[in-house]
Amino acid sequence: MTSTPSSNSASRDKNSPAPSSRTSVEADTADVPTTSIPTPYVSDKADDSSKLRTFLSILRKQCNWEVEDKSPAIVGDGPKVSASGEINTDHRTVRISYLTEQTSHHPPVSAFWVDCPVKGVSACGFDQLSAKFTGTTVRVTPGAHNLGIFINIQHRDNEEYRLTHPAAQLAGILRGTLSITVADTCYITCPKSRIKVILHYLEEGWLGKAQNRVLGVVFHYDPDNDTTTKIKDVSEKDVLARLEGCWQDQVRYTLKDSKDSQLLIDLNPLWPTPKIIPPENQQLPTESRRFWHGVTEAILNKQYGQATKVKQELEERQREKATARKDHGVEFEPRFFTQALMSNGKPELNDEGRRALKGLQENNFHLAENATTDT
Repeated sequence: MTSTPSSNSASRDKNSPAPSSRTSVEADTADVPTTSIPTPYVSDKADDSSKLRTFLSILRKQCNWEVEDKSPAIVGDGPKVSASGEINTDHRTVRISYLTEQTSHHPPVSAFWVDCPVKGVSACGFDQLSAKFTGTTVRVTPGAHNLGIFINIQHRDNEEYRLTHPAAQLAGILRGTLSITVADTCYITCPKSRIKVILHYLEEGWLGKAQNRVLGVVFHYDPDNDTTTKIKDVSEKDVLARLEGCWQDQVRYTLKDSKDSQLLIDLNPLWPTPKIIPPENQQLPTESRRFWHGVTEAILNKQYGQATKVKQELEERQREKATARKDHGVEFEPRFFTQALMSNGKPELNDEGRRALKGLQENNFHLAENATTDT
């Protein structure tokens, strides 16, 4: 999303990226100098990342993005249309809405939903991180309940694509020169079209500049017998295209039986679109920016002792509420989603969640306070 966003009366966060697995607290502290990471937020035990997971957990958040649809179509010529095929969105402002809620506290898991009705595209999933501090690096992997991002494309007969997450390494903590590397394999699958993608992020060498290389293959697969996990094991007769490039620069693809590569994506001109959020005084007590405001403010002011104190106070209040619910036999229920966790990794919106998303599409951020979930 690189277009200039249209004006709006709601406040805009000019430093915030488009939808990602980062939480609002993490996004709010993204500008903290990398040499000043407070140790209380990273456990010193290799098998205990509870402090980091707690700090990165989401309570609740809602926002919009608005972009002008002026980029050329990826494939083919002609006007770009909506999911229904009736609305030409070329050079029109398109609104994307995002709703997330922490649905489980132990373990900390958040459900999210992204919706762009005019394009007929939606995405959902559970956000859970597992972070392991090894002494020199932090390895971040998807948690047990994070089974990927599920993208639905309405105008393609509701095709659903599942994107899994690769593991990442955060290095340079001791030196104060943070760097992120990815060396893993992830997958994109669509059972309806019977197409699968394997993406292999290559491990960096010990010497020289990081290459950030990624290789991939697009091929036909059998959803009922999905056993192929490595690029080398893909039968040549099933290959549709191959991918190669740098995941921080350009990625190109080559169709089967062709020697000419084509540009798939160029990340260089892309820039995060500011998100539109309600003013803090209009947010509910459990919305992330308001809830974590004291912690975020202290970190940005480099008052790490105060940040730790405020964080611990917030966590203690949450424990007290959980204990009170348990004593009264009250089970925690999400406000916007039907269940706290789903075995298939796909959260489901309840009636209130659907109303909230509809309100966001109408640029209405108002949510009535709920005595059960917002206190």
